[in-house]
Amino acid sequence: MKNHIRIKSPQEVDILRKAGKILSLIMGHLKSSLTAGMTTKDIEAQAQVLMQKYGVKAAFKGYRGFPGSICISVNEGVVHGIPGPRILRKGDIVSIDVGIICDDYYSDTAVTVGIDPVNPEVQKLLDVTQAVLYKGIEQARCGRNLSDISHAVQTYVELQGFSVVRDFVGHGIGRQLHEDPEIPNYGPPHEGPILKEGMVLAIEPMVNMGGWRTRVLSDGWTVVTEDGKPSAHFEHCILITSHAAEILTI
Repeated sequence: MKNHIRIKSPQEVDILRKAGKILSLIMGHLKSSLTAGMTTKDIEAQAQVLMQKYGVKAAFKGYRGFPGSICISVNEGVVHGIPGPRILRKGDIVSIDVGIICDDYYSDTAVTVGIDPVNPEVQKLLDVTQAVLYKGIEQARCGRNLSDISHAVQTYVELQGFSVVRDFVGHGIGRQLHEDPEIPNYGPPHEGPILKEGMVLAIEPMVNMGGWRTRVLSDGWTVVTEDGKPSAHFEHCILITSHAAEILTI
């Protein structure tokens, strides 16, 4: 793992706070709009309107060739789902991953939402994944190792009977969408770079109901669980301060 983590200046942090606030407003609108009968393309269209309203750009559009403005993954979808004609149905779970560019800086967040009524075990998956995001964030303190975040996520998830995705990870963020360091959701504690004040990280546990293995569909982007069981994804961007992590995308 590389350890040349970028430290953000006060001016950069102000922009990242602005970006995070805007992104949280966009995500709030998208979450509240979800209903059975709409398509994943409908969600993307709303996101595009909201980005224009708030004066920001889609960070994912064209990134390494990605065709969508946001990522939408349904049920067994883990990440990188391309918006399209798929119709949402009752009982589905929908992972929405949105990245924006605000004043040339990046922010990134994700949530998984159930279309009621959701199977109780699937709802537990959502609850555990959301809870473990905050358990990871609790470890993001000055003086701790990066892998303390990873270990906290893996430990809690596996105690609940689920598994963490290993092929995709969190990351640093700021001037670029993906910066060093990578932040796995598994591993031993007390390893890797020391966390320092001013670091900005995107922590994003991806949790599967079944095994951790994944595969990529023929579109070259959509990642699904290898065993076809549901997956959930939650993400926040955080700023490490002298006391505790500040959540930027909330």
